[in-house]
Amino acid sequence: MSLVTLLPFIVLIGAMFLMTRSAKKKQQAAAQMRNDMQPGTGVRTIGGMYATVKEIQDDTVLLEVAPGVHAIYAKNAIGAVLEDAEYNRIVHGDDELEGEGTVVPDDASSLTDGEPADEDAAKIDLGKKSEDDTKDAKADGEGDSK
Repeated sequence: MSLVTLLPFIVLIGAMFLMTRSAKKKQQAAAQMRNDMQPGTGVRTIGGMYATVKEIQDDTVLLEVAPGVHAIYAKNAIGAVLEDAEYNRIVHGDDELEGEGTVVPDDASSLTDGEPADEDAAKIDLGKKSEDDTKDAKADGEGDSK
């Protein structure tokens, strides 16, 4: 066999090795993150829920999801361990950088003070006929299928 016929197999095996190696590193980093959790740490679950760690067992974690509300989660369900500043910013809305940055609204209503600049701009044609158009079409005989 020549080197030219073996080259695609060598490249394929090398690519598979690199992909499994990076996946293994990610798994090890996630496991290390979960092992470094301490009671009182803010976390985000893989479902997107923010909570505070109360107790840590071998395979489970007791989370306080609201004051006085506790839930038991598997350690694997912890998606991220958050820093205190980030957790407080997300959960409590605490901004450490008051006065800095720009607040962006969820929609563009603040740009127009809630009113469209042009009457026609507020109307969007979705291809639906209004009641007036339907009545006019029936009167003109367009709606008849005789």
